[in-house]
Amino acid sequence: MPFSRSQIITAMKTTGVIPMYYHGEVATALKLMEVLHAGGARVIEFTNRGPNAFEVFKAMLKESAKLDGAIVGIGTVLDAKTTEKYIKAGADFIISPIVNPDMAAMCRKYDKMWMPGAATLTEIVNARSLGAEIIKVFPASVLGPGFISSILPVVPELQLMVTGGVEPNLASLSTWFKTGIVCAGLGSQLITKEILAHQDWTSLRHKVADSIAIIHQIRDSN
Repeated sequence: MPFSRSQIITAMKTTGVIPMYYHGEVATALKLMEVLHAGGARVIEFTNRGPNAFEVFKAMLKESAKLDGAIVGIGTVLDAKTTEKYIKAGADFIISPIVNPDMAAMCRKYDKMWMPGAATLTEIVNARSLGAEIIKVFPASVLGPGFISSILPVVPELQLMVTGGVEPNLASLSTWFKTGIVCAGLGSQLITKEILAHQDWTSLRHKVADSIAIIHQIRDSN
């Protein structure tokens, strides 16, 4: 059964962490998804960044059916044609680093959740007007937490996630979540080269669980 937009949003808010990765080997991509899920992640973004991305993603979708509550979407999508390709494959959601109205229209056509990336308040508000319920502030490492803190009082009903520059530790997560974001995408800071090189799945599982626990702690203290 496909996940509804409300189910996806609830899962994103509940965990606060969206692991993001690309890997060209099916076996490793599946193992990463399994470990991330075991650590408590329920929304996972596979990035469309390699020549084998589509085939790996299809294998992930098939395997995700065995993981209770696993919501798997595709990121780094830039155009409507690719959007439709991944929707037809079964993607639960589409994430893009840009605001593309044609992608918005394609997601509306298939009633699929679309989360575009934006770097200005104008882009963010335009994305919302095109139907985006959660908008990715990107690149967050360049814009910084002060950008979020400045715009949310102006448009308080926005639901924002950040990608780039977020680290899985108390200091970084606290800085970002205290601005009012609903979730954060974690890529190479979470799934490090060292973890991949040594296949240290236990460390990865703990890092995910610890990140989720930290976010809950931050929210409880506010």
